[in-house]
Amino acid sequence: MTIAEYDAIVLGAGAAGLMCAAVAGQRGKRVLLLDHADRVGKKILISGGGRCNFTNVNTAPDRFISANPHFAKSALARYTPTDFVALVERYGIAYHEKALGQLFCDGSAKQIVAMLLEEAAKAGVDVRTGQPVSDVTHADGKFTIRFGDQYFTAASLVIATGGPSIPQMGATGFAYDLARQFGLKVVEPRPALVPLTLGGGDVLFRELSGIAAPVEARAGKAAFREAALFTHKGLSGPAILQISSYWRHGEPVTIDLLPDAQQGWLIDAKRTRPRSSVRAALGAALPDRLAETLAERLALPGELGALTDTKLRDAEARLSRWIFRPNGTEGFAKAEVTVGGISTANLSSQTMMAKSVPGLYAVGEAVDVTGWLGGYNFQWAWASGHAAGQAL
Repeated sequence: MTIAEYDAIVLGAGAAGLMCAAVAGQRGKRVLLLDHADRVGKKILISGGGRCNFTNVNTAPDRFISANPHFAKSALARYTPTDFVALVERYGIAYHEKALGQLFCDGSAKQIVAMLLEEAAKAGVDVRTGQPVSDVTHADGKFTIRFGDQYFTAASLVIATGGPSIPQMGATGFAYDLARQFGLKVVEPRPALVPLTLGGGDVLFRELSGIAAPVEARAGKAAFREAALFTHKGLSGPAILQISSYWRHGEPVTIDLLPDAQQGWLIDAKRTRPRSSVRAALGAALPDRLAETLAERLALPGELGALTDTKLRDAEARLSRWIFRPNGTEGFAKAEVTVGGISTANLSSQTMMAKSVPGLYAVGEAVDVTGWLGGYNFQWAWASGHAAGQAL
């Protein structure tokens, strides 16, 4: 049996794996990059509606979720959005900034994949795709991998195979199985940046499918002020996707449906338009069907002038803290990323190497570090991949 030898093998040719392989190759390492998919960077290609929201200028450690909130600080500080933007600009890729610091390609996400592949090619990285990875073993300081019917060995192995989100694109929990094989702990993975589903008394709101409104959504101590979208299954939109990463099954989600409204606005409306209705007052700020549904649930018919200030204050309070009780999420099939993963307690924040297994590294979504919506997860992929690539 012939076994080809490399300095490092990177499993997973997504954002983190491509970055890691290119950086290590540029440092003179002989690197093999493997992926079971038929082509590299599949998640990059579909991101941002095909334009790849490749980073966020507002990147900071507090915009990432992890059992250890300090873990991401080192890698993020050493490879910043400015660093990745400089790479993008070197390749002449036009981009633009959208709301909340999000950077997108003017053209196509294919440009980002092509850039990363060119970086890898210039570094002499051997890229192979389209075969299953199996039989990962470690002995005498070497990792041996079976890829299809071929065997490869290296002193270093990088787990960059991501999490189980978007399984229809080939995503699996392989990273966790491999981590456990080598004695690393895994923080329970769950869907993140995912729509929430509604049942029970909230089913009525599913009839508003397609209606969106700017809100402030809360789950626990986390709050996000962006748009919410009602769907035929429940709730989605940026505010909901953000809050889903913090939401736990059985907990409520509280939504301020009128975050710009001043305290006492309904009482003011009563004074200025006493013959108007609660539904009409809501309709001035919200889509008609949403205003109608909320008015029905508030059960305050008739003219504003006929309602007491106490009832109107109670209505305001409910509208500012409308409680939904999701019965679940749309799962990994609709989740953009995964919360949880390989425990950071097992890894060096400087190098991403496992403390108990010299030569074994984990980067990107496989690790228990999850960013907000809006380019943060790509920045973690670039930063963690760069950290490991520098250490290999």
